[in-house]
Amino acid sequence: MTKILAIAGKEFRQTRRDPFSLMMLLGVPTFMLLLYGFALNFDVRHVALAVQDRSQTRESRDLVAAFVNSTYFDNAGRFAPGDDAGRVFEKRNAKAILVIPEDYARDVQAGRQAPVQLLVDGADAATATTLLGYAEGLVAQQNVAIHAAVTGDSTATAPISFEPRVWYNPELKSTNFLVPGLIGFILMLTAVLSTALSVVREKERGTMEQLLVTSLRPSELLIGKTIPYLAISLAATAIILVAARVLFGVAVRGSYLDLFIATFVYLIGALGLGLLVSSIAGTQAMAFQVGSLLSMLPTIFLSGFIFPIRSFPRALQILTYAIPARYFLVISRGIIVKGAPLTTYLDDMGFLTIYAALMLAIAWRRLITEQR
Repeated sequence: MTKILAIAGKEFRQTRRDPFSLMMLLGVPTFMLLLYGFALNFDVRHVALAVQDRSQTRESRDLVAAFVNSTYFDNAGRFAPGDDAGRVFEKRNAKAILVIPEDYARDVQAGRQAPVQLLVDGADAATATTLLGYAEGLVAQQNVAIHAAVTGDSTATAPISFEPRVWYNPELKSTNFLVPGLIGFILMLTAVLSTALSVVREKERGTMEQLLVTSLRPSELLIGKTIPYLAISLAATAIILVAARVLFGVAVRGSYLDLFIATFVYLIGALGLGLLVSSIAGTQAMAFQVGSLLSMLPTIFLSGFIFPIRSFPRALQILTYAIPARYFLVISRGIIVKGAPLTTYLDDMGFLTIYAALMLAIAWRRLITEQR
């Protein structure tokens, strides 16, 4: 027992002398609990709703107010009759479009069928299914309210006919939503960890010092370290797309060239992050922990891959702007599911480019510091 206590005491002292390991053991679980405790939220609220109100009557305004006041939908502005619904969905100006015909008020007052159409962006199958359920419930409540106002009887329903239309993914297949997200997740994880572990392995074997004292410039070392993993990651992307097409029937509706460009820039940023992690960690175990913390968890929970960002608290919504996977998922889903051109997502591509340049610049700077 004395020997066991002696070994345990030694481990406690070593852990206390290593503040970074102590932070990983105590600080990270607490941080993850606070961060993801707020982030993990399956509620779908404040969805952008565009409205095409051709009736322009009190009855149509009451219907729009019922949608907006429910807090499930936010009024994203007017959808004019000549506007392209596909363009609205591609630019993410709205996730749903409510179309109220000209004769809506007259049909409601006369007790005739009053059709109302809801167009829903089906690229996110889970969100689209939830929105359809919300809309059906809201229309049912409005039917009861209208009938009660006209007849004084709340037991029957008014004749509003709700007609939903799901775009891009009519069958609401979850694979159409998950495959682009899986591409972003897998590439971020493999690119960061493979690069970080490769460089740290050189440090552990003592060969990194030999490379640094050669005539190699830091930029040459960075490029040489990233090229193999960039090629491997691009090959992995091709394999994922082929498997998704063959096994799940998910085809790329947009341009393969656009998808390649977006993936290439995204991978450059991920590889730069891996190089940065390698400059911080001294062992492969530590590189794996830090790389997983900075790549895997944010990509799963804070990018919109599984949980809708609009359901996060405001502080976490702001934090997601620093997650590159958030922008890549928007681009990949737009190209794969909607067939949108890359020019639609120039803002997202701009961030990915800035992120990649920043990661490489920081990694290059730290490498120069180590060389000195």
